[in-house]
Amino acid sequence: MEQYKKEFIEFMVDCEVLKFGDFVTKSGRKTPFFVNTGFYRTGTQLRKLGGYYARAIQEKFGLEFDVLFGPAYKGIPLTVAATSALSELYDVDIRYCSNRKEVKDHGDKGILLGSPIKDGDRVVIIEDVTTAGTSIQETLPIIQAQGAVNVLGLVVSVDRMERGQGEKSALQEIRERYGMETTAIVTMAEVVEHLYGKEYKGKVIIDDAMKAAIDAYYKQYGAH
Repeated sequence: MEQYKKEFIEFMVDCEVLKFGDFVTKSGRKTPFFVNTGFYRTGTQLRKLGGYYARAIQEKFGLEFDVLFGPAYKGIPLTVAATSALSELYDVDIRYCSNRKEVKDHGDKGILLGSPIKDGDRVVIIEDVTTAGTSIQETLPIIQAQGAVNVLGLVVSVDRMERGQGEKSALQEIRERYGMETTAIVTMAEVVEHLYGKEYKGKVIIDDAMKAAIDAYYKQYGAH
């Protein structure tokens, strides 16, 4: 596993974005782990997060694209942080764009925030976590309505590796349904590999009992 992935896993734990215990997902599944990116709350955290996204984007999609699109609302700070990091790390000037939940009818009019999208643009979508893939159904029509664009794919922070709407994972379903590439900074398998049975800051975060709970969860909800 690459060093930046290990650092990102520890970064999520430090920011309390990645938690272990008893939770319920939006879809009603009882889960022993939870990822809440709303806990990235400071400038320093966002700068670091942008760097991790930039590494994942460069590895999967390279740097030959024009626009990074983040669906409102959580995608807005992600696009800003990641495009800033891409500029800093790789000296490329990628435009950022998000949608508004409400169309603005004065000043900077329209549904988009940030850069316009135009014919021929190559677009990468950035999100926090995708569980069921429903947000892509809302996001793609907005992007495609702007012109003849090429949506290269989707990057998320964590691949939960559980079933989406069918038997496959949400990211697999998106790949097959929309013909786009998908990637994540880390997968939950990588999280478990890095944290299981190891002490981090004086505590074993994934002990045998938590590992058993995670295994049981994937036996029930894991993607095939």
